Amino acid sequence: MRVVDIGPDPSLAYRPNLETNATKEKKDYRNFETGSLIERVFSTYKLMHTNQTVAFVKQKHAEWSGCSHTRMGMMDAVMSLDQLVDESDPDVDFPNSFHAFQTAEGIRQAHPDKDWFHLVGLIHDVGKMLALWEEPQWAVVGDTFPVGCKFQKSIVFRDNTFTENPDDKNPKYNTEYGIYKPNCELSNVFMSWGHDGETPAAHAALHRRALTLCFLSAEYLYRVLKFNSCSIPEEGLYMIRFHSFYPWHSHGDYMHLCSDRDLHMLPWVQEFNKFDLYTKTTDLPDVNELKPYYQTLIDKYCPGKLKW
Repeated sequence: MRVVDIGPDPSLAYRPNLETNATKEKKDYRNFETGSLIERVFSTYKLMHTNQTVAFVKQKHAEWSGCSHTRMGMMDAVMSLDQLVDESDPDVDFPNSFHAFQTAEGIRQAHPDKDWFHLVGLIHDVGKMLALWEEPQWAVVGDTFPVGCKFQKSIVFRDNTFTENPDDKNPKYNTEYGIYKPNCELSNVFMSWGHDGETPAAHAALHRRALTLCFLSAEYLYRVLKFNSCSIPEEGLYMIRFHSFYPWHSHGDYMHLCSDRDLHMLPWVQEFNKFDLYTKTTDLPDVNELKPYYQTLIDKYCPGKLKW
């Protein structure tokens, strides 16, 4: 087998420090109360929480779930984030492509033997490129939360951004379970409109009528990976799909919808979260030095031109 020389070990090019940060301490991340970006962040969440309804989710399903819009390699998708600054993020004001490599390198430093985990760090926000096509950022970025049941208190800006969301006042949707069943499994909340067919037959009725987590980039990327039969392990797919579901993995809400499988996967999502969050720093990596290594992982787990 021919060995491809990718040059010096790119892991030596950028080593994010998760324990100490020259510009920010851990307690200062995800500050949704003060800061130079807070007006932009609040405005994005206000639009999101006003417009993310059951009807909106159904519309997004119809528009995007078929993965018939374009064909693109994964590295091109990652690099397209050069053009995107996430308007919901209170921590950074630089293109999302840098954050992708920061997250990946933090994971590689801590978990050198899990190459699929490195790749998940790189691609976890790729679905945000929807905002570069035709979707507004409030429909793509930010923390995720289920629709079709009560909006929990731990959702960012919960108290003052849902006042104009009609589902918040609809008795069909604003109870603890809403349209769902106890311990129905998050896959039934997220996957009910999907094309991958993983919902058990016993949940068929729920599958037909249940509606998903607000349609944001993590769900879209998950759909793309499943549609293209990418070989990332289930743990990695859970990380991608749920990494922005802060009310669940960081605040313990929505546990009444969780199955044993969800609870088994929760520590993996929490492990991912610390790299997603605490590698955000103005110390930016040299992307050109890192790309060859990550291209080998793309070729291994999600090769070729993917359907989006």
